[in-house]
Amino acid sequence: MPMNPADPRIPADARAPEETLYRGKWLSLYRRGRWEYAARNNPGGAVIILAVTPEDKVLFVEQYRVSILKNTIEMPAGLVGDLAGQADESALLAARRELEEETGYRCGRLEFIHEGPSSSGMSTEMIAFVRAWDLEKVGPGGGDETEDIVVHEVPRAEAGAWLFARAAEGYSIDPKLFAGLWFIEHGRGGGA
Repeated sequence: MPMNPADPRIPADARAPEETLYRGKWLSLYRRGRWEYAARNNPGGAVIILAVTPEDKVLFVEQYRVSILKNTIEMPAGLVGDLAGQADESALLAARRELEEETGYRCGRLEFIHEGPSSSGMSTEMIAFVRAWDLEKVGPGGGDETEDIVVHEVPRAEAGAWLFARAAEGYSIDPKLFAGLWFIEHGRGGGA
């Protein structure tokens, strides 16, 4: 919903015009009043894929993240509309593409679960959670030529303990994983 300048809950300096501080290939930095924030330059935000194999194993991916200088454990995910000529890609299409690219699994159907901000105090990025159903292994996964992704298949009943064990080993655990696990257990059901 766009900002209503008359809304008394909006701080006065947040009503200032947006100023571009920096524009990179993937991210831009802006200021509005005293507030600074980042924005992705792709139009569609990001998608997180909630994927459980027929053997009831949750798919996690591990990769090195330069911004925090650590290996992270995440759910399969990716940017929406970041490929040339695909600016109007939907979260569901991006989820299908990223799932197979990162994990080597193809899904029979997809279900939109929820969308929200990745870090509302720092970024305009919105993240969609999408559930992938009817998984079938069709390739090795591991990401594209710019990625070095390790796929982990963890029994769903053990996923929380497995994540905390990886944290104790020094991995960075994306907290959105726990929201994803909750959505797997309590999501809408059905699918598209």
